[in-house]
Amino acid sequence: MTKLRLGRIEDDRPVKLTIELPGAVHRELLRYAQEHARETGLDRPLAIERLVPPMLERFMDADRGFVRRKRGQA
Repeated sequence: MTKLRLGRIEDDRPVKLTIELPGAVHRELLRYAQEHARETGLDRPLAIERLVPPMLERFMDADRGFVRRKRGQA
């Protein structure tokens, strides 16, 4: 089995956002949370609210165009 892109999740000071997700995306996030817990040795899955921020962070870090533009503004 291949490793998930998301590793352990560190605690950080949160900023609260409210979003709506399609039901299919929510179900996939729940499934991902189960796999993440299994792979990282957690007793139970993390709440998806804890998974989404690092997923978004990794997505943005992997977006070459975004990274180039961000570097250009620094």
